[in-house]
Amino acid sequence: MAGEAGKARTVLLATEKAFAADAVSKIEAVTSAAGYKLARLENYKSKDDLLKAVADADAMIIRSDKVDQAVLDKAAKLKIVVRAGAGYDNIDLKATEGKGVVSMNTPGQNANAVAELVFGMMITSARNNYDGTSGFELVNRSIAFYGFGAVARAVHKLAQGFGMKSFAYDPYIPAEKIAEMGATPVATVAGLFEHQYVSLHVPLTAETKASINKELLMKMPKGGTLINTARCEVVHEADMVEVFKARQDFCYLCDVAPDDKAAKEAMTAAVGDKFGKRLIFTAKKMGAQTLEANDNCGVAAANQIVAFFEKGETRFALKA
Repeated sequence: MAGEAGKARTVLLATEKAFAADAVSKIEAVTSAAGYKLARLENYKSKDDLLKAVADADAMIIRSDKVDQAVLDKAAKLKIVVRAGAGYDNIDLKATEGKGVVSMNTPGQNANAVAELVFGMMITSARNNYDGTSGFELVNRSIAFYGFGAVARAVHKLAQGFGMKSFAYDPYIPAEKIAEMGATPVATVAGLFEHQYVSLHVPLTAETKASINKELLMKMPKGGTLINTARCEVVHEADMVEVFKARQDFCYLCDVAPDDKAAKEAMTAAVGDKFGKRLIFTAKKMGAQTLEANDNCGVAAANQIVAFFEKGETRFALKA
């Protein structure tokens, strides 16, 4: 139970996409110092492997691995699962709450890594993927943030260094707080799309799924560019294809292609030889793929598990 200090625990590191070896060593240092055993299931190929490994786990550290009812049914001892990263739509929160398992994420730990990827994609697009033709500079251009959490604020910090103007809308942050952090508050989601760059920083929910549609995208000014380091599913994929066909100036920069192969192929076909310029997809989800973010997220997850068991801390607990 939470707050029951001094007991032996087993922490399962279940990562279909493994952490770097150095990060694993640092995670194990945290768990070992608390007297816990770290069990490792890395680069596994079958969900059956996960279902078997979770049987003896008191706690889990995951990345993009799915924790659903099937996993919970096999996890007789599980008390806490921590997603090493910000997004948590791979955890069935209703199922974990139903079983009395606490779910957490590690907000902010990969913020700088994602922010640098945002600017890497922006510069690549603005300079036509370095094909030798003239591009444009980012200075004095505007960027608007849908969501103004840790990642968005890290992007905003870099934008200030580039001499850009920042705007933001977040339904959970008062306008005056957004202003205090250096961005101009925007009253509605639609208002964000009056700016050249719109960067998405919202979770995938029933409300946000497919919410970025043709109506919003067509509002963007010349050179309008949507940046998505959140989840592909928040964008209406069929509408995106229509926008590409209707607007030769529009760009979409996304951290990983859609799971729907047909949607990916339709978008790629719509931009033709401008793929890598008007349309950028990373080869896989790359936002947190840096050595530093690996360390930060993994160690934070381990520390949160120890604090949960030893002190009863639930600061980063998620609710369905």
